[in-house]
Amino acid sequence: MTFVVTENCIRCKFTDCVDVCPVDCFREGPNFLIIDPDECIDCAVCVPECPANAIFAEEDVPAAQRAFTALNAELAKQWPSITRRKPALPDAEEWNGRDGKLALLQR
Repeated sequence: MTFVVTENCIRCKFTDCVDVCPVDCFREGPNFLIIDPDECIDCAVCVPECPANAIFAEEDVPAAQRAFTALNAELAKQWPSITRRKPALPDAEEWNGRDGKLALLQR
């Protein structure tokens, strides 16, 4: 099992979760974070740190968000590691909680 970053992170990219990760499994894209499933040790410390409530255990990913499990694995091979907290995107609060953001994902 691993943890998965889902749609609500898109256009928010809060990085509170990065600071608590003991194995540096987060990867950073232009407007989204993902978890590298090969690095994640299933510790769950990132889950309560996410202001967007966008991180789920793989088996708990909502049905409508299940494609994000494969997306996290795919992008983990392309995106660089992020190991320190950074400021959220400037309009993160405006995007937090909005549905239908997948089309806005920048690769």
